[in-house]
Formats: sequence, C-alpha cells, structure tokens
Amino acid sequence: MADTVQYRLERMSDELDDLERRGLFTRAELAEVVRRRRDFEFRLRRHSPRKADFLDYIAYLLRVDALRDLRKRAIIRATPNPTHSDEDNDTNEDGKKRKKRKKKWAKSISDFAGVLRVLDVYRMATVRFKGDLDLWFRYLEFCRQKGHGRMKQVMAQAIRYHPKVPGLWMYAAAWEFDQNLNVAAARALMQSGLRSCPESEDMWIEYLRMELTYLNKLKARKVALGEDVKTLQKSSDDSGQWKEENKGLFMSLDEQGDSPKESGLEDVALEDKEDLFWQQGVLIIRTIYHGAMEALPSSLTLRKKILEILNSVELAHSEELRLEVMDDLKKDFSHNEDYWDWLARLQLSDSINSSTLNKKEAVLNKLNKSIQVYDEAVRKLPTSKMYSLYANFWLGVVFSDREDSISLFHDADFDASEFTSAILKVFENAESCGCLSEDLACQYVSLCLKLGRSEEAPERLEEAKNLAEKLCSGPLSQAANLWNLRASIEIKSLATATGSASFSEENLSSLFDLFNIVLPKLSITKAEGLWHTV
Repeated sequence: MADTVQYRLERMSDELDDLERRGLFTRAELAEVVRRRRDFEFRLRRHSPRKADFLDYIAYLLRVDALRDLRKRAIIRATPNPTHSDEDNDTNEDGKKRKKRKKKWAKSISDFAGVLRVLDVYRMATVRFKGDLDLWFRYLEFCRQKGHGRMKQVMAQAIRYHPKVPGLWMYAAAWEFDQNLNVAAARALMQSGLRSCPESEDMWIEYLRMELTYLNKLKARKVALGEDVKTLQKSSDDSGQWKEENKGLFMSLDEQGDSPKESGLEDVALEDKEDLFWQQGVLIIRTIYHGAMEALPSSLTLRKKILEILNSVELAHSEELRLEVMDDLKKDFSHNEDYWDWLARLQLSDSINSSTLNKKEAVLNKLNKSIQVYDEAVRKLPTSKMYSLYANFWLGVVFSDREDSISLFHDADFDASEFTSAILKVFENAESCGCLSEDLACQYVSLCLKLGRSEEAPERLEEAKNLAEKLCSGPLSQAANLWNLRASIEIKSLATATGSASFSEENLSSLFDLFNIVLPKLSITKAEGLWHTV
C-alpha cells in the first residue's frame, strides 16, 4: 500500500515544480499539499474505504485548484500592461513583451493536473461503489462542467451498470442534444432507454418533448432561411401576409422576373416540401404516442401529459391527433372516476369568445359544460368515489377558503347561494343511489352546518341536526366520524337553545342517552373521540 501511495505522489512532481516555478505556491505550501494528499491517498488504500473518503479528497483537490486559479488571475492582473505612449517607436519592443507575457502564462501541466486528478478519484470511487447513483451523477456533472472528453466514456459506464435507471438515459440524451448538438445520438439513446425502461412515463414524455424541440429548431432554421414553413404554427396567414407586404426583401438568385408558370411550379414544389416536413413531424409524434400506449396502456397520467404537451405547442394539423387521444381516453378509461373528474375540470380551460359574452356569462358556460360531464359520469358510473369527486368540485366552486377552491369562479363575483340547491342535490342523489360513504356523509352534514351559520338560513342548523340523526340511524350506523359530528352538533344545538355553556339535567340526560346508544355499537378504538367528548 505504501509503495502505491509513494508512486502516486511521485507522479505529482512535475505539477508541483510548475506551481513553484510560476510563483503560485511556495515550497512550504507545496509541502503541506503533499502531506494532505498523502493522508488522503492512505485513506483510499485502506481495507474498507468509505464514500466520504473519496468525496473529501475530491473537495480538497477542488479547493486547491480553485486557489491556484485565483492566484493565477491575481498575478495576471498585477502584471503591468505594455505601455502604449511610444507605440510608434517601440513597436518591436512592445511586441516582444506581449509575446513574453503570453508565453509566461501559457497553459502548462498545472492547469490540467487538478482536473485530471479529480477525474481519477471519481473513477476509483465509482469502481468501488458501482451501485451508488448519486456518485455517478456527481461524476457526470463534473465532466459536463469541465467539458472534458471523458464524458461519453463515463456515460457508457454508468448506463452499463444501471440500464434500468431512466434518469441516466435522459441525462445522457439531454447532454447529446443540448451540449454535444448530436440529435441522432440523443434519439438513439432515448430509444435504447425506452427499450430498457418501457414503463417509465418520464422517459416517454421527455422523448416527446425532445422531438418537439427538434421540430421547433428546424422550423426556426427554415424561417431564418426565408422558407414559408407551416409545420409548427396553427395558421400561416400572418406569415404569408408579412411576406407579401415585404416581398421586396426577397430577391431571385438570377435577378430576373419569374414567369407565372415557373412561379406556380415553385409554389407547388414548396407546398410538397412543406407537406413532407409536416408528415414526418406528425408521424414521429404519432409513433411516440402509440409506443407509449402499448407500453403503458393503463396509465391515465401519461396520456394526460401527452395531451397537455400537444395543447401547449403550435403544431399545425395536430387537431386530428388531439381528437384521437381524447377518443382513446374515453374508450379506455370511461370506467375510471379520475378520468371523468379530469375531463370535467378540463372544460374550465376551454376558450370562449369574450367579444360576445361578458366574464360572468363565459364562466357560467364553462361551469355548465363541467356539470354536463359530471352528470354523464354519475349516470354511467354511480359510485361513491364519483359522487365524492362531483361534490368536491362543487365545494371548490362555492367556497374560496378550501385548498382545492377554483379561483375562476371567485374572481367572477359569484354568490355562493346561487349554487346551494345544486350542490345539495348531488348529496341527495348519492344518498338515494346508496353511494353515500362515511366521508361523503360527513361532508353532507358539514355543508348543511356551514350553510346554517348564515343569517339568511338559520334553519339549516336544525336541518343538519336532523340529517345527522337520519344518517346515523341508517346504513351508516357504524360510522364513528359521523357519530362524532352528530354529537358536536347536538352540543352546539343545546348551547344555542339555552344561550349558555352550562346545561340543565334534562339536556345532559339527552346527551348521555345519545352516548349510551352509540358507544356499545363501536369498538373502543373507533369511539375514542366520543369517549373524550363524554
């Protein structure tokens, strides 16, 4: 072990000599650097080195290299520039000074040794801890920041050891696409990653984003070259009008007027070129979509993300693909409550012509569309979850103090009382269909209680009390939370009737009778809240 450490230290001699010769470090400082490096090298050569040993060594090497770079910049700034007062007379002399200064601070071994040593320590660390993904990403990020040529080799090693990690494939493809500007390599990496990780939603989404980004770059390039490409824009009327208004900016290469026949042929050729470009772009996107559906046929979130991407980009002739995605969603997920909830809330984002409708009318139209979707959903899928989602939607519309409140309706100055009957009807329908779960029943009673606090409807408090009594006597007689809510309503009702916090013996007797009814029905763990109330 000592021989190996001594060998590695002796390899640093050229670097240390260069640092001293340049005046960046003194001999005493270099001795301290050698001592610290020797300690770290021995820590790495022990029987079971830790990950922290490698990271500490890397951090120390980076600090030393940062200090070297800082001192180098300070010396360069302190070096006086050649005088320019006698430039005409001393041109040769100033030229010699500039060459001498440039030669003095030319790149040497000490400028590269620090980075190479850090890379070497990272290599040893990844050999020791092959399964540590954090270490691999640190290694890759260091190579990317330094722009070192070892990047591809390190990516290949990381992917070879972790072929089932989607993040590595996406990182490698992003580097090839953004840094190395190699679209073919990035596409090959993403396709290989999808073959290794076909169930990764993130990889499918990133692959689609990458292809759309590439199409946008191609469009920008063609527009810069003066070609009228309609692939990535919804309408080409503006661009064609601009080109017609500024036709003087476009000159024919032969500087001769084209005949109508030749012009028509060129227009046909350009149109064919645009159609081919459009077909290739849409074909790529459609292929990615169908591949994602085959790999993850039961993923609702993946399809929603794909649809969001298609709606966010200006891709000409993509309406057919959007309709295809929507049809597939309805065909495959019409039995899923979350699909209907998403579809109903999607209606709120539909654009409405504001020139003919004021803000409140436009929002009401959106609300009516959402209600129609929910009504269709509860007809086709009458379940407790569906009614709960429907009720939560209404609660978000009516009350602005909820976390899931919909700000669209609160900004339009709606009166909550306008929707009271509609939201109560949802709960009534759920009760009549036998889909009133414990949570939904608690929401039902809490809503009546909340509406009863208003001065305009004080009778709601008595309705909430009667409703809780009716639900507790029915199929939900074992619902502990509902009994807790009923007990709290009874106490509030008595306090409101007496106008005091102290109850009479008759009132206390009625409360104890209520507890005597419910406590034998529930287990001790479920009735813990009621026992505390008693």
